[in-house]
Amino acid sequence: MTEAAYRCGFIAVVGRPNVGKSTLTNALIGSKITIVSRKAQTTRHRIQGVLTREHEQFVFVDTPGFQTRHGGTMNRMMNRVVTQTLAGVDVVLFVVEAGKWSPGDAKLLSLLHDPARTILVISKIDQLKNRDELYPFVAKIAALYQFDAVVPVSSTKKHQLDQLLDEVAKRLPENEAYFDADTLTDRPIRFIASELIREKIFRLVGDELPYGCTVMIEQWEETDKGVHVAACVIVERDSHKPILLGVGGSHMKRIASEARQDIAKLLDKPIHLEVYIKVKKGWAEKEGSLRDLGYE
Repeated sequence: MTEAAYRCGFIAVVGRPNVGKSTLTNALIGSKITIVSRKAQTTRHRIQGVLTREHEQFVFVDTPGFQTRHGGTMNRMMNRVVTQTLAGVDVVLFVVEAGKWSPGDAKLLSLLHDPARTILVISKIDQLKNRDELYPFVAKIAALYQFDAVVPVSSTKKHQLDQLLDEVAKRLPENEAYFDADTLTDRPIRFIASELIREKIFRLVGDELPYGCTVMIEQWEETDKGVHVAACVIVERDSHKPILLGVGGSHMKRIASEARQDIAKLLDKPIHLEVYIKVKKGWAEKEGSLRDLGYE
């Protein structure tokens, strides 16, 4: 009996902000490599996550949410990442939230050009109050574009994730693996640590703090006893500092504590985390500054 050919390829996970792309990517890979927040537009970078099975290797590209409502240099750069990613992958997962369809979804749909490699993923089906609404919702979207497959999923409940992977596997090209079997992401661990800190910021003060906030790891020192990490939170205005600090520094203490726990779990080592704040006015509107801070 002939052994099945090995398949490996790149899969873009695209959708408008806050439809569950990062949660889906993390659930498929089985590890937290992208940040998750109820605040839209938390993913700013193109992050590659890797899942290796016996006969396939999936390289997922979790893209920023395609932004149609707001301009600005950062959003233009993030939208450029989405369009560039679509042109360079083997399979596209177009993610929409169950029961919700918006002009933002339609705008992104217009960028898709190859139905043979595009799968419609209906996310958050566990949040539908009436499951009978799912079929007409899918039919409405399917009438707009000839998707090659449609898979409803719940990332939090792990519902139909294996079915989605099987659908993706069918469309991957025959290739040798790009990464070692134990690789989870192509991003350095410092980057993942900075994203975990940013996640805590959005979760705690996301409603009060604008998007002009990012995190840079300025020191990373590993010893036999653990890892010392010094992280700088960069904000655009002096008025953002008291929001981040909270009364008596309570917000920053909680952000640092929760981030430290996640980083320690990721590395399986004790972590000493120091977090401080710097003001850098206008950083989010300057392409040079954005590139210096790791934005593509």
